[in-house]
Order: sequence, then structure tokens, then C-alpha cells
Amino acid sequence: MSNLAAYCPPVNSGAPPPATSATTNKRPPPSSSFSANNFNDDNPEDDQEEQQTELKRRCIDYHTPAVLDLTSRLYRKSNRRSHALPGGAGLAYPYLQCHTNYIKWMGLPLGEVGSSRGGDPIPSTAFLTHLAHVTRAKNSSPVMCLSWTPGGRRLLTGNQEGEFTLWDGINFSFELIMSAHDTSFRCMAWSHNQNYLLTSDGGGNIKYWSPSIAPVQSIDSHDGQAIHALSFSPADTKFVSCGDDATVRIWDWAGRREERVLEGHGWDVKCVQWHPRSSVICSGSKDNLVKLWDPRQGGCLSTLYGHKNTVTKVAWNDNGNWLLTASRDQLIKLYDIRAMKELCSLKGHHKEVTSIAWHPIYETVFASGGMDGTLIYWNVGPKGSEEPAVKIPFAHDMAIWDM
Repeated sequence: MSNLAAYCPPVNSGAPPPATSATTNKRPPPSSSFSANNFNDDNPEDDQEEQQTELKRRCIDYHTPAVLDLTSRLYRKSNRRSHALPGGAGLAYPYLQCHTNYIKWMGLPLGEVGSSRGGDPIPSTAFLTHLAHVTRAKNSSPVMCLSWTPGGRRLLTGNQEGEFTLWDGINFSFELIMSAHDTSFRCMAWSHNQNYLLTSDGGGNIKYWSPSIAPVQSIDSHDGQAIHALSFSPADTKFVSCGDDATVRIWDWAGRREERVLEGHGWDVKCVQWHPRSSVICSGSKDNLVKLWDPRQGGCLSTLYGHKNTVTKVAWNDNGNWLLTASRDQLIKLYDIRAMKELCSLKGHHKEVTSIAWHPIYETVFASGGMDGTLIYWNVGPKGSEEPAVKIPFAHDMAIWDM
């Protein structure tokens, strides 16, 4: 009760509230004579300031319901622990509640999102078809890459002018714009521990950034050619880059030095991604090939010949078994690397596929974006199909470069 009293003091109805620094220092309201003599009704700047103060933007707070859920949620006990209960009754105490000291370590029940009364999850709840908000930058430069900050409250974008733009993810307002690169942004990637950010540009420059978006280090590589993709190793000790010099390069994170150069592509390498748990790197090139590399030995493990045009994106599924590839031939292919077998070839885009991203919760759901601004949701699970689950034409006016 002592802690609650500090936040909720009792209301004293008989006596006036005690004077505080805020109440004692408050200035009295202006008198009528002052406002009549000194206020100018014809000043447009005053009217504009009043309109700005009265403007109320729509606000969406994602964190308050999450905290309420953590503090009030009950956790079901496992049936395997029924022998430890008094009398061995498995249903005597079916629920537990986390101690307040351990709430900060608990995660949201993402596995039960969209489930029907504890049954199997419903992937269709992941198909977001309603346009929530449109935010436009002050300049008309195309946005080449984007990423949420580790806290999830802000969105970071990089444009073709080499500028960082920071957006508030709660009320969708513009916060900050700063110059980061001399040439156009190409990609940005957070480390798995979310302590650092990597960015690259069209001039072969890689930069380290702290979570507060402060520059830490700058590296020039790939012979001054554009660096299209960056990806961290599972342990965050190394990262990989690819560029228009037809090479894939492995870097030591702490030493900030190049360790190995992987050569084997015959043209510009457009995409690269490290396996989520293993020592395998996947890259896609303008020579229509997808290659799997061993970063320790520096050799090519396998080559996939499924596409007939430039491979624009590759993406590992979090299960570590599925590999998704997208190309300018308007096709998306799904591979099972355990058998090096193509599971399906997905047709739905009428222009080249420029971006793909797996859903963070549902294993079988992913989204793809095209050069014509079309956004498509796919479900490749047992209850899915090779046809698009949801198709949103003209989701953007131009190409969807990242998601």
C-alpha cells in the first residue's frame, strides 16, 4: 500500500490541495485590459500558432496494451508437471501468474495470435489489407530502405539522397532528417542483439551506427561499387556484404576488417543473407544464379538455376530449412535446402519482384512487393496454395524497394 500511496495520494475533500511548485509559480491569467490593448486580431502568425497548438494527431500506443497483457495474463501449467502438485491432481492449479520481478523477461503470446480458442493459428489474420496511414517526406526522394528501431517506437528510412529520416511510429509524425551518406542508400541491417546498425550506399561505403543514430565507423570497400545488401552472422561477430563488383565479402565486426572474398558470380551480386543459425550464406546475382557459400572455407556449396533473370532478393525462413528467392522474371521460388529441391514456383506479379519478407509470427506466410507497387500476401503452408492469398494492386505509386 505504501507504493500505491506514492502514485495515488488520497483525495482530501475538506481542505484545498497543498501548494506545489507548479501551482505557486503559475502566472495569473492576463487581464482584459492587456488583451484589449496588446492583442492584434489581424496578425496571421498568431492565428497560425493557435491552429498548430489545437492540432491533434491520431495516436496509437502499442505498448500500453502490451504491458497490461503481461501484468494480467495467466500462464497454463504443463501437464507434465502434474506429479509435482499436491495430491498429484493435474487440474488442481491449472494456471500460474508470473512474479512481477520477471515480467520484463516475458514475451507477448505471439504464438496464440489469431488462434481460434486455443486451436491452430489462422494465417489469414496476418493479411493486412487496410491502409492505416500515409506519411510523406518533405522531399520527394524515393525511399530505398527502411527498418524499425530496436524499441519499435520509431521507423528509420534511407532515401536516394543519402539521408536518414526518423518517423514516430505512434502518431506517424516526422521527427528528424540527417545526412548519412554521400550517395544513395542501398540497405540497412540491425545486429541481432540490436546494439548496432549497418548501412551501405551506392559508392561502396559501409557505416556503423549506434542505437542513437550516431556514426561510429566508416569503411570503403567493393572498389567503390554499389553495396546492395548486408547481413549479420547468427553470433553478430561477423557480417557479409555484396556489391556490383561481382563479389561477396565477409567482415570481422570487432576488428572492422575484411576477412574473405567469395568469388564465383559472373555479374553484379544484388542480394545476400546469412543463415539464421548455420554457417551458410546465400547470394543472388544478375547472372540469374543463386549460390550457397561456406564462409569458413570460402567455397561454393551449391548453385540453384531456377530463375531466368536477375535475382533481386533472397530470404531465409526462421526455421532454417526454407529459402525464398525473387527475380525480375516475375517469379518467386521456394526451396528446401535439406534436399536442395524446389518446393513451388509462385506466379502473381506482372512486373519484376523487388522485395520479399517472411512474417515474424506465421511460419508459412510472407509478403512480396513489385516494381509496379503491387503488394501480395502468400501462404505456402498445408492449407495454402500457389495462388496469391491477398493481392493489393497500387499499394504504392511506384516500386516497393523494401519491407
